Amino acid sequence: MKAAFYTLGCKVNQYETQLMAEALEQAGYEVVDCAENADVYIVNSCTVTAASNQKTRQSLRAFKRKHPASIMVLAGCMSQAYPEEAAQLEEADIIIGNTEHKQLAALIEAFCKKNRRSVTVEAHARDEAFESGIIHSFGTKTRAEVKIEDGCNRYCAYCAIPYARGFVRSKPLADIRQEITALAAAGYKEAVLVGINLSAYDAGGKDIADAVQIAAAVPGIERVRLGSLEPDHITEDIIARLAAEEAFCPQFHISLQSGCDKTLKAMNRHYTAAEYRALCEKLRAAFPDCSITTDIMVGFPGESEADFEESYRFAESIGFEKMHVFPYSVRAGTKAATMPEQVPKALKTARAKKMLALEKEMRLAHFRRQIGTTQQVLFETKKAEYYCGHSKNYLPVRVKSQKDLTASILPVRITDCTEEECIGEL
Repeated sequence: MKAAFYTLGCKVNQYETQLMAEALEQAGYEVVDCAENADVYIVNSCTVTAASNQKTRQSLRAFKRKHPASIMVLAGCMSQAYPEEAAQLEEADIIIGNTEHKQLAALIEAFCKKNRRSVTVEAHARDEAFESGIIHSFGTKTRAEVKIEDGCNRYCAYCAIPYARGFVRSKPLADIRQEITALAAAGYKEAVLVGINLSAYDAGGKDIADAVQIAAAVPGIERVRLGSLEPDHITEDIIARLAAEEAFCPQFHISLQSGCDKTLKAMNRHYTAAEYRALCEKLRAAFPDCSITTDIMVGFPGESEADFEESYRFAESIGFEKMHVFPYSVRAGTKAATMPEQVPKALKTARAKKMLALEKEMRLAHFRRQIGTTQQVLFETKKAEYYCGHSKNYLPVRVKSQKDLTASILPVRITDCTEEECIGEL
């Protein structure tokens, strides 16, 4: 049988898709691209916003319309956080959450035998162990994302992810070493450590810096990068140990959400704007060439025009290298969903547009500052006559070359830039 995956959402979801794909391959399935004809289609869902749920529904229905005889599986965060809503999607023959990845092959087999729809979503338990298993590949990518942490205990007022992901749990260092060793043997040169609340990583008293050191010690791994981080877990000791690790990539995606203290408090975030600024200053002192990127939300309930302007000016003063800007989205079951002073959609859209214009301005300024510098670039893809990749601080770079540069790490002098990327020469 042929199986195809369609993945929505974060890097953790991408990792779990690979985990499920390898499990199906071991069970005798051929995993194909979702554009091909397959016997089974698995939609690995996201639920971070209402738009994510909508995309999940649309994707599932589109696959069912195009392949009415195929088996449709709905997996992931939407199923886990909103099982009743997921169960109403008649297009799904099999519905699983985030605790049933290993049951996928058996559930497909059962459906083939009985032709009976199944909904299998088990609630997360406080003492739940980290999901075991390792991946050996990451498709055709030149960097591999490795999940080392799952769950979040924060319960920010706007967020449904703790309901989808459960409590914080971490992968043992020995398992990280084993998995990254397998990926290095497959030719991967960069490992990206990812999680839901990655900076909360704690395996037997070992922290995120210990995980980076273990990954960097694997022969063949030349770079180790971190996924999204929370600001209040990054201590001076962790910064110092990361700075001492030569393979560590100085790119920090640190979620801000708002630069206004009143809004941060209403969101149940655990830091102030001043504390966030102090962290950025420490990182830039320890990593002079680092990039600091962020997530920022506009239109949270109760956010006044003055609050938005305070957040805007804060973001401008930090000078982020990139911002992911998104309007607040109501998530059923969260505290913010019932808060008064919900911001009208048109106003949220206008604020997002203004913040995105600032993002575009700051990103172009960042690119222009790189002109004349030399960057070590890991080349990943080819577009026409150009090879494209990223520097250690995740600067997107393209180089014209007649030689195949894919999977090579080479020094590149930056000569120019566009709004989307830097242009360089070997």
